Order: sequence, then structure tokens, then C-alpha cells
Amino acid sequence: MKFLIRLAVFVIPVLVVLAAGLPSDGLTVHEWGTFTSVAGEDGAAVDWDALGCKNDLPRFVNNYGYRGFKFRLQGTVRMETPVIYFYSSRELDAQVKVEFPQGLITEWYPRADYKVSQRNGAAAAANSFDPTMRDLSGGIAWKDIKVQPGTQPLLPVENDPSRYYAARGTDAAPLAVGGQHEKFLFYRGVGRSPVPLSARVSSDGKIVVENAGAEPVPSVILFENHDGRIGYRAIGAFTAARTLDAPSLDGSLPQLLQDLENTLIAQGLFPKEAHAMIETWRDSWFEEGSRLIYIVPVASVDGILPIEVTPTPVKIVRVFVGRIELVTADTKQSVELAVARSDWAALDRYDRFLAPILHRVYPRSRNKVSAIEEGLRKWQALGGGSTSSCGAPATQSATRQTASGVSQGGR
Repeated sequence: MKFLIRLAVFVIPVLVVLAAGLPSDGLTVHEWGTFTSVAGEDGAAVDWDALGCKNDLPRFVNNYGYRGFKFRLQGTVRMETPVIYFYSSRELDAQVKVEFPQGLITEWYPRADYKVSQRNGAAAAANSFDPTMRDLSGGIAWKDIKVQPGTQPLLPVENDPSRYYAARGTDAAPLAVGGQHEKFLFYRGVGRSPVPLSARVSSDGKIVVENAGAEPVPSVILFENHDGRIGYRAIGAFTAARTLDAPSLDGSLPQLLQDLENTLIAQGLFPKEAHAMIETWRDSWFEEGSRLIYIVPVASVDGILPIEVTPTPVKIVRVFVGRIELVTADTKQSVELAVARSDWAALDRYDRFLAPILHRVYPRSRNKVSAIEEGLRKWQALGGGSTSSCGAPATQSATRQTASGVSQGGR
């Protein structure tokens, strides 16, 4: 198997045309994405099955097939759904190159040059591939992007709903790459990049949050969903450490969505972009459990994902949301109770985060953790959940084309 290759692939280009203030020959580029991690007992990000077994993307999106490997990628950060939008008053050619020095690109669309190498710059050999990715770095490049404002090309769409399509709901210019059309460039990955925040659950249930970086973190939200009752506590920018009380579970989800959307706009996203980001991730960010949701400082984003755009944009905006999953006493108690009752549906709600939770609940019993995971996989294989097990055959879904301005539904 070769790990340094050139692949044809679908890329999602998101191009935004400014209503005013953009020079006639200028290019503006906006990007949003997420970094997801799980906090360990000491607050630092821990290894977990960051790629997971469930594929929530349409089948026309390219992937390198890591889910089919006999091993699982073990990273500390899941980089999810960065999308890059282009805004221009005229048609132009562009190129984009994104490096991931401490991670691998796992999915992307449309066509792109995909790269995996060792940290020393040498090509990664198949017989020495390390699933921990400690010595690997990745990257991706789109070299022939046609920015086409004012056009309405047909975009691919499948019958099954997917969170992918919500990102199309902007005023960005349509893109063409090697005959493939989208409204943005899309990519995902798994890595070991340090996140700017640590979050530790103290013995009294409070959350100790520390900023490990040099830049202020613009916004932090402590969120909890327990059996459908939600609560959240929002704080502004901070540079050092804060201790947060658990929120009371009497919050309003619509108000939280509006507050978060306003925060994204304040960071530089256009309103439709901010709304598209919320619609993409609302079923995931606010699911069962406790977590921190925060704005990643731009300097951290540029360090984790260096980007080059040609021609040089008049303006480039990068807004990334960090998510740190917390294992609280309530979470551990709920999981223990579900295990005792063999309540697989309750365990399935924790989805890809179940494994790190189980390791916290049963720290000295790997065999028990393995037995629980095996039981859940058997239950899922019988159709008991929405999460497909690793290695399960993929169901086919027809791909069709639809006009670029039409909503696709689904998230």
C-alpha cells in the first residue's frame, strides 16, 4: 500500500461573495471547522478511537479507507468538517494547500492531492505504518480550483440524510475541481495536535479549565445534557484558569443556539455560515453528556493546520470550535447503571465516546471493557442502534445531482 499518492477526489469548496466592500478583483476566503477531544482524569486530551466506525458522510466523499484497516487510528483530536468558502466578484483560478503536521487527513471532497509522510519528510512505508501517528504528518492540496460566482452547477446528493449538506446553505461561490462541483472544499482528519484548553473534573463536581496557550480563548461554554434536560454556563475570554460550577439543568436550547451563532458571527463568519455550522453540528454538540464548547484561538488554528491560498486573498477568516468531552460522576453513574441492566440503547447514546468513558469507569479491568464493547457491537449488528460496527458492509445509496441553490435536508 502506498501512503504518498495523488488521488482524484471530491472537494467541497465554500465560496462567499461579499455584498459590499470587496474589491472587484479581490478574493475572500472563510473557513470553519471543529477539533474534538476527550479529557482524561488530569484534564489533558487522551487517546481514543477518534475516527470511529460510523461514517456520517455521503459516499461520494473521498476517504483513504482507514476504517477498513485491521487497526484503528489512535489520536487525541478528531478534526471534523473544516469547509473552505470562496467569495469573489469574478471567476478566477485558485489553489489551496493545507498541512496537518501532527495528523492525517482521512476524508475530503472534491479531487485533491493527498499526502502522508514521516515527520522527517520521508514517504511513509506501508510495512511500518504506525496507527498512533506519532511519527506521521499529512496534508492535502487542491491545485485546479475554478471559482465560479453567479453559476448554479448541479451538486451531488444521495438519498440518505447527512450532516454534510447543511454547509451548502451560504452565499459562497460555487467551485469546480476536475469536473466535480461543490460550494466549498471539505476535509477531515485525526491527529495528536495539542488543544489550547485542558478540563479536569474535580472531586466536588466542578470543572477546572486551564488555558495552556499564549493566546486568550475568546469564548467557552460548559454544556450538559442529562436525559434530555440541558444546562449551560457561558464565560467570556480568559487567559489563565477558571473553576466552573456545573450548570443547572433548566436551560433553553434555542437560546443557546442563538448565543453560539452570535459568537461565531462575532469571530468573523457571515451569518449564513454561522447558521450552517450550527445546523451541521447541533445534533452532536448537544447530545447526551457533558462537554466544553469553545472558540479556538486563530493562532492555534494556524499552528495546527497551516494553510496557503493562491492567489493571496484580500481577507481570510478561520473560525474553529473546540469540543472537549468530559467524564463526570453523573456520566460514569449512568454508564454503570446501563451496564448493570444490559441497557444497550442507553450505552449506544454515548456513541464514539463510550470507550474512553468505560476506561474511566473500569480502569483496572480491560477485559470487562472489551466484553461490554463486544456486547454492544452484537446488539448493533442485530439492528439495535444507529451506529454501524467496524467492518460492517456498507449499504449502497444512489448519488444524484441537484441544483446548487437547493436545500438537501438532513444533517
